[in-house]
Amino acid sequence: MSTTTAQDWILGFADRTEASEPRLTAYDQAAGDGDFGANITGAVKLVRTALAGLPAQAPAADVLSATAGVFLDRVGGTSGPLFGLLFQALAASSGTELTAAALAEGTAEGLAAIQRVGEAEVGDKTLVDALSPAADALRALGPDASPGDAFEVAAEAAQRGALSTEDIRARRGRASYVGDHAVGVPDPGAVTIALLFGAPAVD
Repeated sequence: MSTTTAQDWILGFADRTEASEPRLTAYDQAAGDGDFGANITGAVKLVRTALAGLPAQAPAADVLSATAGVFLDRVGGTSGPLFGLLFQALAASSGTELTAAALAEGTAEGLAAIQRVGEAEVGDKTLVDALSPAADALRALGPDASPGDAFEVAAEAAQRGALSTEDIRARRGRASYVGDHAVGVPDPGAVTIALLFGAPAVD
């Protein structure tokens, strides 16, 4: 992924999410109430509108802050606020331009905030299973890494994490109530984190 601007990144995430709505819905039907796909695609549509109101060359921090505001203030369910915390941390770590260092810092801070709120750990079959390895991969990059390199390693790590949730029996979230029924299906929140960093949809 060669995207280097925050606006292009978030709009690309919206494209990938909208294209993946049927899969995300199917995953959530096995583990939850089936509304995750509709909720997350509804969120990115609102994000598109919010970003359209910004100047064409808006600073990365403004783009990410606007995205965070949509998820925190206008998206219901559990996942909306959690994604909002991630975007909020990314905004706080960014300046005018999107850099690998800002991605690394923001992802780590977002992960910490999400874990403080939800208390999920890797292995609980939640979005943390994808976000934590992405944060680790970004942290391991050198200071001279390009945004493209950062997205590539984060996407690969998040994709592996999302795929790992297929064989996990959920210990957190709504999926924990259905026991083994959700085994064999990836967590839709983890898949969406992979989509955020540019990974292809889990099939």
